[in-house]
Amino acid sequence: MTIRITCLRLLRRVTRLMCVAAACFVAAGAASAQDAAARGQGTLPGAQMAMEALLLLGVPYRYGGEDPARGLDCSGLVRHVAQSVLGLDLPRTSEAMARVGEAVTRDALQVGDLVFFNTRGRRYSHVGIYVGDGQFVHAPTQRGKVRVETVSASYWERRFNGARRLLPTAPVATTEAPGAGLTDLVPEPPPSTPTYGDPAGGA
Repeated sequence: MTIRITCLRLLRRVTRLMCVAAACFVAAGAASAQDAAARGQGTLPGAQMAMEALLLLGVPYRYGGEDPARGLDCSGLVRHVAQSVLGLDLPRTSEAMARVGEAVTRDALQVGDLVFFNTRGRRYSHVGIYVGDGQFVHAPTQRGKVRVETVSASYWERRFNGARRLLPTAPVATTEAPGAGLTDLVPEPPPSTPTYGDPAGGA
């Protein structure tokens, strides 16, 4: 019940963000939308990314999966959402995704940004989509379904590696990964610690 209420609240918030962003574009053009983004409200494409991700809650985890009808892994989830909303063909692994778009600091996160974590003893081995209110949607192997997590939760906060912001045009790969200059805060988890993974470091 608690999870359902949280998801409904997130859906309502993302819907409001989409309305605000759309109003900015219509009433005052792209410049106003960019001003809204600077205030942390996000943009219409970002809100659409978040909405699409939230609509996939409950889809089962599937190693190597890219089709919601059959199951998704973490990078497959992000690829599907980016393709559906932005028409972008992202790389297959989370590590490669960490070189696409623009680097974003944690305190500048906006709805629709990609968030990266070190869950397998190496940087950028897991990826999700930020949906606002300090939460993100991802496809973990643990418990086996697409779900919402909190970035500030102990497990995720210690493994946060950085974030990227996709553009509604062709992505530009960069040599700087999202957490450039950061150090991994934790070593590879011991065998008793839940880990998350997909092919070639994609989840």
